[in-house]
Amino acid sequence: MNKIAAGQSNKGFSEKGLRRMRDVLARHVDSGKIPGLVALVSRNGETHVEAIGTMRHDGGTPMRRDTIFRMASTSKMVGAAAVMVLLDDCKLHLDDPVDQWLPELANRQVLKRPDGPLDEAVPVRRPITVRDLLTSTFGLGMDMTLMGSPIMNAIFEAGIYDTPGQELPDPDEWMRRLGTLPLCYQPGERWQYHLSNEVLGVLVARVAGQTFETFLRERILDPLGMKDTGFYVPEGKIDRLPPAYVPDPQTGGFIVWDEAAGGRYSKPPVFQAGGGGLLSTVDDYDAFLRMLLNQGMHGNERILSRPAVELMTTNRLTPEQQAFRDDLAKNNVHLSHGQGQHGGWGFGMAVRTYRGDYASIGQFGWDGGSGTSAYADPDKQLTGILLTQVGMSTPDSAHLIHDFWTMAYQAIED
Repeated sequence: MNKIAAGQSNKGFSEKGLRRMRDVLARHVDSGKIPGLVALVSRNGETHVEAIGTMRHDGGTPMRRDTIFRMASTSKMVGAAAVMVLLDDCKLHLDDPVDQWLPELANRQVLKRPDGPLDEAVPVRRPITVRDLLTSTFGLGMDMTLMGSPIMNAIFEAGIYDTPGQELPDPDEWMRRLGTLPLCYQPGERWQYHLSNEVLGVLVARVAGQTFETFLRERILDPLGMKDTGFYVPEGKIDRLPPAYVPDPQTGGFIVWDEAAGGRYSKPPVFQAGGGGLLSTVDDYDAFLRMLLNQGMHGNERILSRPAVELMTTNRLTPEQQAFRDDLAKNNVHLSHGQGQHGGWGFGMAVRTYRGDYASIGQFGWDGGSGTSAYADPDKQLTGILLTQVGMSTPDSAHLIHDFWTMAYQAIED
């Protein structure tokens, strides 16, 4: 048996490394830019959690391990998992046209030029498939390179993009509005962000014949014991939800975009947003990530089949789609504060296809615009989750997320 050196743990994190991680995280809170955070790293059965700072920027209640956070785009991977359940059940197939469930997406028009007038369009070459939605390549999405173009303006005007102050309409009305817009690109041509994940939630509900949240709860959340995860926070738990901040880019001052009590997440939403609507805790999300690391198993219960997990968590983009995603990430790195430099995309999450920082090739997960990050690394058998409620309007939460991942990897000791 190997002797364990002084200061080492036998499970794969060094005590010194974990102390250094805490110091770095505390430095971000002490800077005054991040009111508080909860961080979790887990490896080989050893879980380590740090709760630092307060829920509000002006002090008060401390952050706790069970603090509930708006997960923003880290919701995408959980939403995609619900679609995989339907694939496992043979209720859906990857190359099924979605027209029978989502008639609003049938017979689309496609812009002649992505930045051109909305009335200059040609018919779609083929139907949109389930695969197009899962890979974010169905032809429409949030696109940094097209900001200010007629199609992006039309998306914002239609009220289908979930932004602070924008309540989304019910799923049928949301789909109706989406269906009035032409596509930017032919289905399968380009990777574009976000909107496909919202469509997937509607697809799940229509195929399953129940609300998206009910299906998610029965097939994923309850079996994984994710008791604090949902699309709103019930009254009995609302004191565990901090306010959400969007710092002023000019002054750095804390602007509240959503309060807990009486805020947008204090009541059930009319649209259950698979692209960014979930609220959760570090332990709930750790259960989800570890299920993916365990090839779909949670304890003795199978949540997803092994092939479903492999499809979700490996790069699914074709070389042509990949070239566009690379271009988007590398040429907008100044806007994304370095997020999105992963290479590939699976279903509802990024997948590392090259060694660009401390993370291993094959690491999968995603970040959220409310200051959240959740990834798993099969090579290191590592899960990590960092949760704040400081939006990405300034680089502060992105810098914190980068530092968290640097410290999580430097703390690994075998």
